[in-house]
Amino acid sequence: MSDIPVSLRRLVFERANNRCEYCGISQLGQVATFHIDHIQPVVAGGSTSPENLALACVSCSLRKGPRQNIEDPQTKAAVTIFHPRQQRWANHFRWDNTQVIGLTAIGRATVEALALNRPTMVAIRAEEVLLGRHPPP
Repeated sequence: MSDIPVSLRRLVFERANNRCEYCGISQLGQVATFHIDHIQPVVAGGSTSPENLALACVSCSLRKGPRQNIEDPQTKAAVTIFHPRQQRWANHFRWDNTQVIGLTAIGRATVEALALNRPTMVAIRAEEVLLGRHPPP
């Protein structure tokens, strides 16, 4: 893993409003520190630059790993995983209470690949609702 300067780490956290840019969960109240994710992995030529970095909770980061292409569960077509710097979250996903709904092939595939609606995550979001932190602004 490449070293990320403190100033760049700070930029990524602030730009993301301390939220995972894939699942939307807040860093507040979480025990594990969120990861700085290389959207295009370093092993695939991705740079350690603001336009290639996203804030990711540990679960999303580990599930994403170095993958760039995933399969849309509806069409079985290969698509790219959601890219927080190049795509708007609201164009690919919507909230249904505490569930993330994929609106596009990229959205559906990302929901499945990152298991965005796994029971633990839905339970965390339900608690976040009570704390006024869900849905994200």
